[in-house]
Amino acid sequence: MFKNLVWCIINLSYLSRKKSQNTYKKERFAMVNLITGPKGTGKTQQMIELANEKVKTSNGNVVFIKKSHRNTTTLDFGVRAICMEDYPDILTMDEFIGFLYGMVAGNHDIDTIFIDSVLKQADISLNNISAFMTSLSKISAENTLDFFISVGAEKESIPDIDSDNYNVLN
Repeated sequence: MFKNLVWCIINLSYLSRKKSQNTYKKERFAMVNLITGPKGTGKTQQMIELANEKVKTSNGNVVFIKKSHRNTTTLDFGVRAICMEDYPDILTMDEFIGFLYGMVAGNHDIDTIFIDSVLKQADISLNNISAFMTSLSKISAENTLDFFISVGAEKESIPDIDSDNYNVLN
């Protein structure tokens, strides 16, 4: 009788765990979205508006990464604003990618990450932005989340932008 009870409890535990895993599984295609244009063309404002819209419709958390604390007051209260000035030891692209991995590992509910002025973050430049976007695409696919990044350059000057993994919004 005791064996049957234990067997029953184990099976119920397994079935409820399996059901909950299937219930919360995200079933959507993740992507890296780009907003491009020279300085002063309204990329930051467009990103803020997108983040404010996304937080209203998202089932997960929305994160907005900026270089400084400027213009964070217009973000919706539900958007988690992260200012990289608060993390002065993140200097290289690899450290920045590690920061993103750590953020996602620490909060599995993150649904969307916005990175404003990506060329001002760490040592990311037009020379290595292709490698950076490849890393974002990998993080996006592994964790089923979307990235929106703004790049202060014309889309023609961004190498390897024509990929199925990237979506240029403008």
